[in-house]
Order: sequence, then structure tokens, then C-alpha cells
Amino acid sequence: MKESQLNKIDIGQRITLILSKNNNLITNKLELQIDEICQKYKEAPDLLLDLIRKKVLINQQKPEIIDGFIFQKLMQSDIKGRLINIFPYGLLKLERSLSINYQPLQNLLMKQKFQEANQLTQEFMCQLVEIKTKYKRKWLYFTDIQSLPLEDLYVIDILWQIYSNGKFGFSIQKKIWIKNDKQWDKLWEKIYWVDKGIMRRYPKEFIWTTEAPEGHLPLFNQLRGTKTLLYLFNSIKW
Repeated sequence: MKESQLNKIDIGQRITLILSKNNNLITNKLELQIDEICQKYKEAPDLLLDLIRKKVLINQQKPEIIDGFIFQKLMQSDIKGRLINIFPYGLLKLERSLSINYQPLQNLLMKQKFQEANQLTQEFMCQLVEIKTKYKRKWLYFTDIQSLPLEDLYVIDILWQIYSNGKFGFSIQKKIWIKNDKQWDKLWEKIYWVDKGIMRRYPKEFIWTTEAPEGHLPLFNQLRGTKTLLYLFNSIKW
């Protein structure tokens, strides 16, 4: 076997070992390790692409947070064109049984256009209620939450998770809320929706990158009280 082939196998094994140890937890250490490998070995990006291609397209496994992390790394690499050719619609295959076509949301999230994705998320959730009740909505009431199909809600949530290194999504916010004894004031502080007890102004005082604290996005209008968000959290079973 040629030395270059041996080297490629060794790099692939090293990448697999690093990723297997992280269990979908995207840490600074993991990011530094992957960056180091990609800088040191020109074959590394191709091996990473092959890894998610086999998992998602060949083995037809559901993409996870770690796959989204790799996807975002490759979007910033020299093989971005190949990545888009293989995954033109993103990592998540959207089922036809869904009430709405969420491809526009996936397109925004895969490009990390989080402000636009946040706005579209709110519009889609209002559309879901309209489909069910025939009433147009500009925002959600707590009574509307029961009209949200769980399959659609799950897809919205998992899209946010996949393309944010697992930092964003309604289920992430719920976990933080539970961890803080279901205290709303503590939740607002943890996810950076308030500053010294004062609600941040939309949109300029929010952070529209993955540098934001965990659970920062998507936004929900807490001005209308916590009951709607409570009903939303209670409907999330995953």
C-alpha cells in the first residue's frame, strides 16, 4: 500500500476517533482539533465530507449536531462547491408529509443567516396555526400551541440545532428553563434576552451568530407573558 494511502487511512481514523469521543457536544477543544487536522492535512476536508455523505446519504441516518458542525466547517473550506453539489438542499431530508415546506428555513440556517431564519420561524409557526384553525396570526396565543403539529415543530427545532452546533432551538431553551428550576427570570438572563432586568431591543441588541449564549435563538415574544412559551415547552417531548 502506498504511503499516501496509509496517511489517508491514518487521518480518517484520527478524525473518527476525535468525533466519537464528543457525543454531539461541540466544544472549543473539538473545534481546535478539527481545525488543526484540516490545516495540517489537505485530505482532511474530503474525509470529513465523505464521513457525513456515507452517514446521511448512503446509510440514511438522521443528521445530528456533529454532522451540522462538520457541514459548517466545510462551508468555510475550499471544497464548499463539492459540499453543495452533494447536499444541495442541506443535511436534513424534509418529508412531504409536513404541513409546510421548510426548505427556505433550512437554506437560511445552513448559511447561518439567523436573523432572517428567526423571522421565518415565527411566520411558519403562525402559518401552521392558520392551516389548522383558518385564522390568520401575526403572533401566537397559548391556545394556538395545540394546533402546532408535533412533527413540524420537531423539524423546526432540529433544523435550528443542526446548524447552530446544538446551541439554538426551542428544546435547548426548555432544557435551560428546567435546569434553572423553571424560573422565567433566570431563563431570560441565561439566554441573554434581558440585561439587568431590562428586555433587549429587537433586533440590534440580540446576537445573530453562534457566538450568542446557548438558547439565545429563536426568539419568542415574552412581552405577551410566559403562558404561550410554557405551553410550547410542555408540548416538546424530545
